[in-house]
Amino acid sequence: MDCAPASAGARPLRRAQIEALRPELGKVWRIVGRVRLEALYRFKDFRAALAFANRVGAVAENQQHHPDVLLSYGRVELTLSTHDVGGLSLNDFILAARIDKLRA
Repeated sequence: MDCAPASAGARPLRRAQIEALRPELGKVWRIVGRVRLEALYRFKDFRAALAFANRVGAVAENQQHHPDVLLSYGRVELTLSTHDVGGLSLNDFILAARIDKLRA
């Protein structure tokens, strides 16, 4: 699946929808307050973390859905939320699943 622009008046996912989508994600992802997804990826050094962050950026740009990215030595922290709907949307889960594949 690909990310799609949020339609006018779109609402965030409901609890049941979030719970149904959760098994599609890797264990690195956690749902925070039903409003965002967060993940922490660890790497051996800064260079490896930066390379991963760049791959995430390329996928995000292709999908036109962009995470918040915090890069530090050996770590990439990602946060996904759909600001247009004020919480989680299907796009967040689609992008998270694509990011999981980058690490595999």
